[in-house]
Amino acid sequence: MSDDGAGPWRALATILVASVLLAVAVVTAANVVVVARTDDAVTAEVAAVRPAQVAIVPGSLVRPDGTLGAVVRQRVDAAVALYRDGRVQKLLVSGDHGRPDYNEPDAMRDTALAAGVAPEDVFTDYAGFDTWHTMRRAHDVFGVTSAVVVTQGPAAARAVDLARAAGLDAQGLVTGDGGRAGREVLARVRGLGQATLRPEVTGGAAIPVAGDGRVSWARPVSAVVPR
Repeated sequence: MSDDGAGPWRALATILVASVLLAVAVVTAANVVVVARTDDAVTAEVAAVRPAQVAIVPGSLVRPDGTLGAVVRQRVDAAVALYRDGRVQKLLVSGDHGRPDYNEPDAMRDTALAAGVAPEDVFTDYAGFDTWHTMRRAHDVFGVTSAVVVTQGPAAARAVDLARAAGLDAQGLVTGDGGRAGREVLARVRGLGQATLRPEVTGGAAIPVAGDGRVSWARPVSAVVPR
């Protein structure tokens, strides 16, 4: 019996297997590179953090009532701990404000103020649409030179790697273990691409982090400060 009809299927199966193996190899290599080159700069201990200019707090889910979701609340609380301990001088809260009814930076700012951070020490970045935007804008718009990136364990390596690619002397402070570890495995592939190619991001007028953070605020403090 002839098996000529099976030939094309075998060829297709071979191509598919090779493609899957290549994809796995790329993902694995990207993760190894990102984790390995940031391993010495990530800690879960506030006391192990070297003094830096700012704590950078990447945004995450804010609820419809303006209160912080659990992930971003952990980040803000850890950044406040760094500030109180004298490890950082300022906070830069960076997140999504791409539409009028959703505002991560102001919700993070209000929470930091409620925790006792001086208003002039809190800077807001309303164009932190992803981690690369946050880090590149920290350098280009806010003039940050040294920073502690505060985020959950799965995202810490990528965040520090992108911060360094943006020109920052960066460390990472891990707060909690929230986040999707599986999703982060793929995110590191994109992150490595951004760290390598260093694409341009949304710019803007300079807002030096050495100055008064209130000049970066788009609106005054909320009448009701989230607790």
